[in-house]
Amino acid sequence: MDIHLLEIFIQTAHEGSISKTAKKLNYAQSNVTHKIQQLEADLQTILFYRHKKGVTLTPSGQVLVGYAEKILNTINEAKTVVGSSSIPSGPLVIGSMETTAAVRLPSVFAQYHLKYPKVDFSLVTGPTEKLLHGVLHYELHGAFVSGPIEHPDLTQDKVIEERLVLVTSPNLPRIQSIHDLQNHTMLVFPKGCSYRAKLNTLLQEEGLLPVKLMEFGTLETIIACVSAGMGITLLPYSIIADYEVRDKVTCHSLPEKYSSVTTMFVKRKDTLITPALSAFLDETKKEIPQS
Repeated sequence: MDIHLLEIFIQTAHEGSISKTAKKLNYAQSNVTHKIQQLEADLQTILFYRHKKGVTLTPSGQVLVGYAEKILNTINEAKTVVGSSSIPSGPLVIGSMETTAAVRLPSVFAQYHLKYPKVDFSLVTGPTEKLLHGVLHYELHGAFVSGPIEHPDLTQDKVIEERLVLVTSPNLPRIQSIHDLQNHTMLVFPKGCSYRAKLNTLLQEEGLLPVKLMEFGTLETIIACVSAGMGITLLPYSIIADYEVRDKVTCHSLPEKYSSVTTMFVKRKDTLITPALSAFLDETKKEIPQS
């Protein structure tokens, strides 16, 4: 099986469009179409349904995606092993929730970069759901997510336990009860965020009607809008502590059963522990003592 055909197949599956794939790979659209047809002929099956909006994987295509990702990942690992030494080097792509990246990881990144300058390090931030997808599809070597996570293809290690708090403007009255949330707009990250999911669970279990939600993409924007009195958010206290000291926000405790959230580091069970990844995990343990 031609590895190059698999690479084009995976890219097309991710893009859902032959034209977008051609643009991404800098190929002629007809070339991509020909390569997909060649792979389909080799496998004697149809991999994509063609329609006006692009392409969609057939059941056979959905099966092939998993195998193709494993094959390409194994080839990349083989290249790494054959060409690597004991000195950490090469690419390392780590995912993280934005809140963890903002508060817990800067010291890790700084020390790691100082000690291992030959590593081509990349950080991808996003909600837990997106990060898990990236790890499972070999796009990330590992990720810091909200846990615990139950998945047969993943391993997880506890990094730290966080205390969640409700955050408001100092100019708003104190939150006396969970039921006070019905009177306020909640400022949240996009869907897939664990804190947003925690908020939904809290509201459902307390029998509250859904409050108005406003969605924002960055931590800084949410904190600034909360400080300005636009609404309330739910965040780890470690993120917000300095803002409270400077009277930018006010924190409100949650009932114990809602207040705890665990940050986990997850990776695939079949992930190769390269010197670069091993050194990163060691540095994380040094800079973030487990609670």
